[in-house]
Amino acid sequence: MSTPLQRPVIGYTLGDQAGIGPEIMRAALQALAGTGAEFRPMGPAITATPGLPTRETAQAAFDQLEAAAAALKEGSIDAVVTAPVCKEGLHSVGFRFPGQTEFFAARLGVQNFAMCLTGQRLTVALGTIHTALADVPNLLTTAELVRIGSLLAGFVRSSGKTSPRIAVAGLNPHNGENGAFGDEEQRIIAPAVAQLQAALPWAQFSGPCVPDCVYRDAALGQFDAILAPYHDQALIPLKLLDFDNAVNVTLGLPRYRTSPDHGTAFSIAGKGIANPASTIRAFQLALACARAH
Repeated sequence: MSTPLQRPVIGYTLGDQAGIGPEIMRAALQALAGTGAEFRPMGPAITATPGLPTRETAQAAFDQLEAAAAALKEGSIDAVVTAPVCKEGLHSVGFRFPGQTEFFAARLGVQNFAMCLTGQRLTVALGTIHTALADVPNLLTTAELVRIGSLLAGFVRSSGKTSPRIAVAGLNPHNGENGAFGDEEQRIIAPAVAQLQAALPWAQFSGPCVPDCVYRDAALGQFDAILAPYHDQALIPLKLLDFDNAVNVTLGLPRYRTSPDHGTAFSIAGKGIANPASTIRAFQLALACARAH
């Protein structure tokens, strides 16, 4: 939508307004004053009691997500930053998606998408997202890893790394010890690494990488990003190292959607102690992506 002569328009939602969404959004918008962008709310603030989510706060959150998706689709905003939501509340008012990632992909008609989280020390993408751990081995496929790895490499490249170094993590402890306790590394992951390298010669793919070491290696600068086979393998180290500055970004959308990488924090809502750092960085990433788009 925007051109170098126009100021970017960044939409934002307030999430479940009984949580910390409204206060971290206010703090972020104050911090970003003077950036030259327009920050456009995707719906009104409602009356809510901090820490007490209701059906009304859930419906307002859902309505704002629908407005944000429609604005992205029609191009009236260049990117959107979404505040934390309560999935239990959303499900009670008809939200039928595992999370916001899947919601935006569905509303924008995108099938080639992925969840990526990026902080100051780690950037990770997920081979499987919101699913039971028991289901991961059956859902993990070479084709899916190639698809998501391609999106991840493209995102890292767009962030300024001309030759992204991408590690693809193994699934089993010690990479399964050559099949002693799991063969997904040889059967699924290694072929994906080979296919990614052949398809994207401008990037450097490594793997399968031993999962209990690769996140440390990336944090020390040996890799630019990691493709993880499942949600918690990636998010535990990410939140340990980058909790206050990590950003969730949906890869593959025609326009970017970012969000802070934390929840509604109902227990501290309204107390004035919520840290807006992740939200500020979510806006900064959305703004940078909008300007580069």
